[in-house]
Amino acid sequence: MQSMLIVDDQPDLRMLLRFTFIDSGFDVREAADGEAALAACKTAMPDIVLLDVMMPGIDGYEVCRQLKADPLARNTIVVLMTAGHQATERVRAQAAGADLYFAKPFSPNELLKVVQAFAQGELHTD
Repeated sequence: MQSMLIVDDQPDLRMLLRFTFIDSGFDVREAADGEAALAACKTAMPDIVLLDVMMPGIDGYEVCRQLKADPLARNTIVVLMTAGHQATERVRAQAAGADLYFAKPFSPNELLKVVQAFAQGELHTD
C-alpha cells in the first residue's frame, strides 16, 4: 500500500482527495499547511505528496524544495497543485523539483490516474 500526504489549506478539497485515494488503496494522511507537512514528513516520509502551492506560512514551492533536498525524500513523488494557470507556475514547480503539476480545478479521478501511472513508471514528464 502506498502512503500519501495531502497538503492543502482547504478542508473540503483534502476530504475529497482523501476519499478518492483511500478508495483506491492508498494510506492517506493530511496536513493543512507547509509547516504541518514538513513535520508529518519527518515523522514518516510518504511515497507521494499532493501539495498545494498557495498556503499560509510556508508555500508549496518551498515545501517541495525542502523535501527534494532531503535524502530520505529522494524517491518521494511530489505533485504540486495550484489555482494559477500561467506558464510561469509550471516553470516554478519544475524548478522546485516537483515531479508533477496540476492546475486547479481538476478532476480527482484524473489526478488519481496520473499519479498511479507516474508511480508505476508508465508516465514520464521529461
